[in-house]
Amino acid sequence: MHDILGHVAGWIISIIAAGGYAGVAFLMAIESACIPLPSEIIMPFAGYLASTGRLDLVGVATAGAIGCNLGSIPAYAAGQYGGRAFILRYGRFVLIGGDELDRAEAFFARFGGLAVLVGRLLPVIRSFIAFPAGMARMSQLRFHLYTFVGSWPWCFALALVGKHLGAAWDRDPRLRDALHKADAVVVALVLAAVAFYVWHRVRAIRR
Repeated sequence: MHDILGHVAGWIISIIAAGGYAGVAFLMAIESACIPLPSEIIMPFAGYLASTGRLDLVGVATAGAIGCNLGSIPAYAAGQYGGRAFILRYGRFVLIGGDELDRAEAFFARFGGLAVLVGRLLPVIRSFIAFPAGMARMSQLRFHLYTFVGSWPWCFALALVGKHLGAAWDRDPRLRDALHKADAVVVALVLAAVAFYVWHRVRAIRR
């Protein structure tokens, strides 16, 4: 289990380290295209690299927000041209079920265009809000503007956490030792959370 998580973390860090801001944008585009690669994992790693001086925190957040815009393009198009039936039929391949779509549609119906801006600050909703925006044929200019403005503080906050943890890791050997001792527990909890999420999604899609 440790090797699996280590490989995923290593892959994310290697892409960001090799691609810099473009690597951050690429990974965040994957997340915004509704492929299960959470920003809660991507951006803290980018923030860690910012703590080493290799990247700039504001630049990391901006690259992450740009990636959100890029990844939202196919999701918006799926809603615009395919509609609800298309998403329900093919969404299961990326673990999107009717529950998420219902939640995103209800959120969009309540707040209108501002749902895109506000939704980008909310876990789960942020990944699916592009679908109802496309189904409603929201102005693409407003959609991308709201996506960027809503995504930037989310990316910045996660990267800031990673930067502070990275700095503490290098500065305080006690934190490093504590995390090493808790390593197996952390790995088990992360994998259990991922397994529960996948099981919950598959069950909801079948239902």
